[in-house]
Amino acid sequence: SYMDKTSKAMVDDGNFYQKYGTFFIKGLKNTILISFIGVICGAIIGALIALAKLSKFKVLSWLASIYIEFLRGTPMLVQVFLVFFGTTALLGLDVSALVCGTIALVINSSAYIAEIIRAGINTVDRGQTEAAQCLGLNYSKTMIHIILPQAIKNILPALGNEFVTLIKESSIVSTIGVSEIMFNAQVVQGISFDPFKPLMIAAVMYFVLTFSLSRVMNLIEGRMKASN
Repeated sequence: SYMDKTSKAMVDDGNFYQKYGTFFIKGLKNTILISFIGVICGAIIGALIALAKLSKFKVLSWLASIYIEFLRGTPMLVQVFLVFFGTTALLGLDVSALVCGTIALVINSSAYIAEIIRAGINTVDRGQTEAAQCLGLNYSKTMIHIILPQAIKNILPALGNEFVTLIKESSIVSTIGVSEIMFNAQVVQGISFDPFKPLMIAAVMYFVLTFSLSRVMNLIEGRMKASN
């Protein structure tokens, strides 16, 4: 447990990294986990919301617009608390802070990704849709095989930026007790009585994650350009 680990670390005579390294490793694992789920699920839900907003069915488009505007118009910290206290206090469900934080990240990112995808779809020439219809393709096949592949190429830089932002914003879930990088940095601050070094380590860890993701997205973008 955290109490046992912190008690042991406080009396341990080892160096800083030997004493507190396990806290940061645990935080890194959880940050990667919630960010990965947030990116994948957020992209899938975001794509569905974008298609719903572009739908000819007014009610569906209207509901998608409300979903997007509400999530983009409220702070993510409020959304995290709404999910956490909504599932535990309001619904009476026994859901861990990690699950609640991940759900909040997915919901928040899906709204931004939906707008990015919608903008990407709108940049594709309407002639592409008309040509697909002339070939006998229905709406879903046109979107999946013709429009979305072109839209993704157009929105890849913006999508990459959103993924990087998601990793950084994952630190917000520390407010509900999720054991990610920032939460563990605060724990180490308390037991080491060193307010600076844990934050520097956390900053470096976030930078490594975001920098690595940026390089991967640049590589993917370069290969897509080459495929043109």
